[in-house]
Amino acid sequence: MKKRIAVIERKTKETQIKLKLNIDGSGKAKIDTGIGILDHMLELFAFHGMFDLEIAAIGDFKIDIHHTNEDIGIVLGDAFKKALADKEGIKRFGSAAVPMEEVTASVAADISGRGSFKLNNAGGASEPLDKEGNYRLEYAQHFFESFAKRLGMNLNIKIENANPDLHTTLEPVFKALGIALDLATQIDPRRKGVPSTKGVID
Repeated sequence: MKKRIAVIERKTKETQIKLKLNIDGSGKAKIDTGIGILDHMLELFAFHGMFDLEIAAIGDFKIDIHHTNEDIGIVLGDAFKKALADKEGIKRFGSAAVPMEEVTASVAADISGRGSFKLNNAGGASEPLDKEGNYRLEYAQHFFESFAKRLGMNLNIKIENANPDLHTTLEPVFKALGIALDLATQIDPRRKGVPSTKGVID
């Protein structure tokens, strides 16, 4: 099987990001985004998705973390899209539910070529924050939306009983996302060609 690896570099006036992805990895991660909680969540994503992932980012943190957070989602989506190429033989769909304490995160993904994102925060804390208060659930939503739209993935996330501590709320989300994407990107030996009746996934 052809190696599904991508290296992406993105430079703007706001951020500089270099990312390397191996979809068929072993869960190794080396991540430095400058946003501590996002580093940890992406390490969990890579570990449970069995992706090898390296990210180095420099952002305009004197303003805020918004641009860096969003651009990392963009670059990660670009990397998956490039590594999957024509998406021949992939399972395409993946879903997972992961609990952490009272929180349960459910993630459903379809690598359809049509990028969309929906988060349903079903009860619990309305705006979980990290301990320093500089990362919010809103920022995670921006990350997921950028990632889904650049990859061309229909991504639906449901959080039940969100905890006021953002770490506790987001950890099962990123774990479930890794597991769901691992399933969706696996090669189905029964599948001949692209997993779409159209014969193509853009």
